[in-house]
Amino acid sequence: MDINQIIANLEAKHPGEKEYLQAVREVLLSVADIYNQHPEFEKARIIERMVEPDRIITFRVTWIDDKGEVQNNIGYRVQFNNAIGPYKGGIRFHASVNLSILKFLGFEQTFKNALTTLPMGGAKGGSDFSPRGKSDKEIMRFCQAFILGLWRNLGPDRDVPAGDIGVGGREVGYMYGMYKRLVNENTGTFTGKGLDFGGSRIRPEATGFGALYFVQDILKRFNQTLQGKTIAISGFGNVAWGAALKATELGGKVVTISGPDGYVYDPDGISGEKIDYMLQLRASGEDIVEPYVEKFPGATFFPGKKPWEQKVNIALPCATQNELNGDDAAQLIANGVELVAEVSNMGCTPEAIDTLIEHRVIYAPGKAVNAGGVATSGLEMSQNAMHLQWTSEEVDAKLHQIMNAIHAQCVKYGMEPDGYVNYMKGANIAGFMKVANAMMEQGIC
Repeated sequence: MDINQIIANLEAKHPGEKEYLQAVREVLLSVADIYNQHPEFEKARIIERMVEPDRIITFRVTWIDDKGEVQNNIGYRVQFNNAIGPYKGGIRFHASVNLSILKFLGFEQTFKNALTTLPMGGAKGGSDFSPRGKSDKEIMRFCQAFILGLWRNLGPDRDVPAGDIGVGGREVGYMYGMYKRLVNENTGTFTGKGLDFGGSRIRPEATGFGALYFVQDILKRFNQTLQGKTIAISGFGNVAWGAALKATELGGKVVTISGPDGYVYDPDGISGEKIDYMLQLRASGEDIVEPYVEKFPGATFFPGKKPWEQKVNIALPCATQNELNGDDAAQLIANGVELVAEVSNMGCTPEAIDTLIEHRVIYAPGKAVNAGGVATSGLEMSQNAMHLQWTSEEVDAKLHQIMNAIHAQCVKYGMEPDGYVNYMKGANIAGFMKVANAMMEQGIC
């Protein structure tokens, strides 16, 4: 496989899509050796087929704001690969949404979903609409208009969306309500729904919970636990909240959260009512973390900075892509960090990843670490199909089991001769092999 030629061809066809091209390059570099051991993959052009989405749906979303003025946004759904199951992936509402970001997320989602062992393909969607500053009625009208443009391409065995940045339980409820009305069926086609109409327990916490179960498994290899470990977390939304909640429960001390305005350092640890306050910050709609230090004066706010300058044992990026760069990685290493695990999607830049692996610091990629969110969405699909609802304990036990299995796959394919586990390589190979084998068995289609 000539990786450079494949990337060059993609760059020529998709100029400027840097996030998508970055994600493809990372996976291809990881799987090159095992791919070259399978000449049947080359003959069937598995890589060339796998790096292009099955289809991209683009549509206009027209809605009316509270002033009675007509607004237009762009809607997208990237159905990337359904070799192992129906398309599955979140919908993101944010001003930064573009095709490159959604293709990168859909590509990553394909391998992440394969790692869960559940029958789910990969997809992603969204719009450049931002819920920030909008009224509930405006958000409802937008969500309904979005589904008017997309509903024919969705279904319980076709494509099952979920939430993502800017899309929580409220938005999912509005979209599912409109979808249900249009198809005249109650099929549970969305996940992340409310508990009263088919949602799964612990879904809001699942991404953070699953990430800490994965971190816990990493530490077990060294006969360690989270007890007494200091942890830097970025972000302050549902993902960061779930991670902080579970990290504290397992004995760790979370000392940072962050937002677009900077980060908060709390040496006493973010636990109890402080974790509850994270949800209040998010619900305020201000998208800032500075008010934390007004409520809890023992903390310090660092405007315009990132939490990776603090001395911690574990760093957990929980916000967005490429939020931890090469300089941040060098600073963490200088401060003695033991482990960096992406809870956000592609949270580290390639330079950061190379630096961490070069210094033999444990680095675990988002497609493995944050798979607990989509895994629990898959469990929600199962509950909907069986017309039942499991208890929190049942869902949590299944989530824990899935994350254990993902960790085992990463170790199996990522173990190097010196005993260091390259989790990025392990996750990419494990996900790739499952999708590639499924594509081979289904023929050229």
